Amino acid sequence: MKVRIEFEEDLVEDEIIIKCRQIDKTIQKVQESILNITSSSQKLEFFKDYKEYYFPLNIILFFETSDNFVYAHTADDVYRVRYKLYELEEILPRNFLRVSKSTILNVDHILSISHNIASSSLVQLSKTHKQVFVSRYYYKDLRKRINR
Repeated sequence: MKVRIEFEEDLVEDEIIIKCRQIDKTIQKVQESILNITSSSQKLEFFKDYKEYYFPLNIILFFETSDNFVYAHTADDVYRVRYKLYELEEILPRNFLRVSKSTILNVDHILSISHNIASSSLVQLSKTHKQVFVSRYYYKDLRKRINR
């Protein structure tokens, strides 16, 4: 595999192009790594008790809607965010995945999944008591993401 960097002063925005004969696991991992690096620079503001918080996205277990607000859950706390779930889907790194109408999950924190064919599956998150339901509609996408 060759790696080449070309410098162009008049570019409006940086661009990364991957040229390949076929898309294999290596190419997919390179793409995911680039996407994770570029999207991890995104800063989100978290709110609690009239304070603004700034911390890395990797400590977020999941985002969920409740009472017309979106909340970010960490292992031991909950913060409000100013984005809607569909907006978060656009800006979050690839380790975050929509798993129900009201939840976006950080798949890096999954400890176990209790799969139920007839209804929602239950995800137990690592290092916390918190759990998230995965709807049948999103279960297949979650399995694909975990297996990558």
